[in-house]
Amino acid sequence: MKQEITLIHLVVRDYDEAVSFFTEKLGFKIVENTMDGDKRWIIIVPSGSKGVRIHLAKASTKEQQRHIGNQTGGRVFLSLQTDNFWRDFKKMKSRGVKFIEEPREETYATIVKFEDLYGNKWDLLQFKKT
Repeated sequence: MKQEITLIHLVVRDYDEAVSFFTEKLGFKIVENTMDGDKRWIIIVPSGSKGVRIHLAKASTKEQQRHIGNQTGGRVFLSLQTDNFWRDFKKMKSRGVKFIEEPREETYATIVKFEDLYGNKWDLLQFKKT
């Protein structure tokens, strides 16, 4: 049997503000943006990615709205792996991405935590070659 995770659903407040953040600040690409009645089906991916895609899902109930920015109870939600940590860190910082710590060297990676526009925590990391 072969299985893989292909799509993560990220609850957002507004489609346009989420698209703006992910494309302009993080450099993600839109791979799908279609309308289905009053809902949009928006899929984004990091530039050059062939892996997991992110579905921007607008909160439609009060319960969903309560989870915007806290999908994992304050833990890191997603990790964005890069092939050049310092290039991407500097680019994201210059675009106004909020980093919540200084970059650090771990035994396995160079890593830093940042927040998306809603406060979800992410890691930007570059694994060390073994």
